[in-house]
Amino acid sequence: MYLCSRLETSKTIALHTLGCKLNFSETSTLGRMMEQEGFVKKEFDDVADIYVINTCSVTDNADKECRQLVRRIQRKNEKAVVVITGCYAQLKPDEIANIPGVDLVLGAAEKFNLPKHLKDFTKGDDTKICSCDIEEVEKFHSSFSLTDRTRTFLKVQDGCDYSCSFCTIPMARGQSRSNTIQNVVNDAQKLASQGVKEIVLTGVNLGDFGMIDGKRETDFLSLCKELDHVDGIQRYRISSIEPNLLTDELIEWVAKSKKFMPHFHIPLQSGSNIILGKMRRRYKRELYAEKVSTIKSLMPECAIGVDVIVGFPSEGEEEFQETFDFLHSLDVSYLHVFTYSERDNTKALEINEVVPIQIRNQRNKILRNLSYQKLQYFTASQQGSKRKVLFEQENKNGMMEGYTDNYLRISTPFRSDWVNQEIEWQL
Repeated sequence: MYLCSRLETSKTIALHTLGCKLNFSETSTLGRMMEQEGFVKKEFDDVADIYVINTCSVTDNADKECRQLVRRIQRKNEKAVVVITGCYAQLKPDEIANIPGVDLVLGAAEKFNLPKHLKDFTKGDDTKICSCDIEEVEKFHSSFSLTDRTRTFLKVQDGCDYSCSFCTIPMARGQSRSNTIQNVVNDAQKLASQGVKEIVLTGVNLGDFGMIDGKRETDFLSLCKELDHVDGIQRYRISSIEPNLLTDELIEWVAKSKKFMPHFHIPLQSGSNIILGKMRRRYKRELYAEKVSTIKSLMPECAIGVDVIVGFPSEGEEEFQETFDFLHSLDVSYLHVFTYSERDNTKALEINEVVPIQIRNQRNKILRNLSYQKLQYFTASQQGSKRKVLFEQENKNGMMEGYTDNYLRISTPFRSDWVNQEIEWQL
């Protein structure tokens, strides 16, 4: 039995993102779509008629945080309509539907049909699930964030055809698929017209760009070359790219480009070839070392970030030490360290040698300390050089921040005439 009347487009809506920058770009796009339909956007901490949570499911924390957010909403406005979408919603729609307070669950194919679902929705006793098998998700939806003029995250690729044993993303987002180069260029031109100076290219498996309607139509390097010609955009960053898809041709091209920044983020996950094999990664540590060496030979000032997972099943002291020693030896700038967490329906669950949580946490701390040392060393290596800094608009207690081309964060007293401007900076 329905308890209230059909939602009107004068309703207020608040949106929240859990997880990656890809999710962030999609949530921003959903917000703009809802405003175009007449909904009034509010901050998530405000009282609103509708709350939308765009979820991640890479770690247990994202699942728990989703539940906590729903409880917060219930305390704030128990009559609000609560919508859950994103990866968690695709993977476990029934589990989400059983969370008290959730009204509508939208899977991967329905995320961008949010305006239609809300217009047709009436709040009732039963949670409505709108989802399908992930194999049926084939359409690409362009998305970009637009919270300030300085930097935006632009989604150009979605889904993944890889089968890493620890990962649920292919089950949550479907097969690899991309926007067309022309559509991406059009998005970049649109962003430039709104004053955006830096675009961060994002995707689930960004280096696999070019898959359209199940066929390879182009590649990531071709996209980069076209984007380099867009007037108004001063900077591009590549959010993350698999080492086996980071070609020497792309590295060489970035080294010559004036718009693509000397900054790569390259997932490693483990420095042990044995663990990499069990993770079903498509490279060995030797290839990773070659890529780092090639980058540094052409761009000594280049920042290189690394993703690494600790505590993967069967990772003993020897394998962890291999990872530590390998990372210590690499000329990289910082680490993003993730503690392995079990995910349903992944092949890693079949590996019996489980690493105790306490040991996982200890290893995480060790690598975070190494990351701090790496960043300190990289920062020191840049002292005395001049780099261009793009300053952001936020005034933080009289201070402003920006990033050098090679991703060093700079803080300085706020100056309004420096907002969204590239300033040459003596390090």
